Amino acid sequence: MKSYRLVEWSSDLDLKEFYQKANQRGHFNNGSQSRLIDCFRNEKKFQSWILYDGEEAVGSVAAHSFDDVRGKGSYRVLTRCCVLDGNRPNYGLGTARRLIAEHQNVNDQYFLPKCIEWCQSDNLFATSNENSEGSQKLVHAIYFPTLEKLGIVENTGKVNYRSTTQTVWKINVKAFYDNLRRYERWQ
Repeated sequence: MKSYRLVEWSSDLDLKEFYQKANQRGHFNNGSQSRLIDCFRNEKKFQSWILYDGEEAVGSVAAHSFDDVRGKGSYRVLTRCCVLDGNRPNYGLGTARRLIAEHQNVNDQYFLPKCIEWCQSDNLFATSNENSEGSQKLVHAIYFPTLEKLGIVENTGKVNYRSTTQTVWKINVKAFYDNLRRYERWQ
């Protein structure tokens, strides 16, 4: 098992190699400070975290206020999610659905709990789209639909957000934690 830890983004972090690898692997929204961090500077509130495996930056996630789309006190979480190849299991899609349903993935073990903790709200949303950038198609077609079947997210419709048609998923925080407790937690 990997020894992951999440670190709040700061300008003191040396992410040159991470940005380079993210771009090489098609994770363009994670491939520079301007795309990963600066794009949220106009938000009322935002935070990004970098996932480390030992001393190597291998992933990222962000959360920000979402008032302009889903009302005052709402947040968009699980944005700018990225885990570089070689730092996550590579299983077939059938197995991927099981790993999602049993929360045996970085999103559910690290990213979503950190976002929930930071937001201190249950008015949380995530978005997905059908773009082919990074692994977005799989997130849209497999990750969120699997969580929807478990009652953890609800599809609330589509919006045009950040120049892209996005599906907005409402996250049921209680259902997420109730289900997460049923499965192995990573250290």
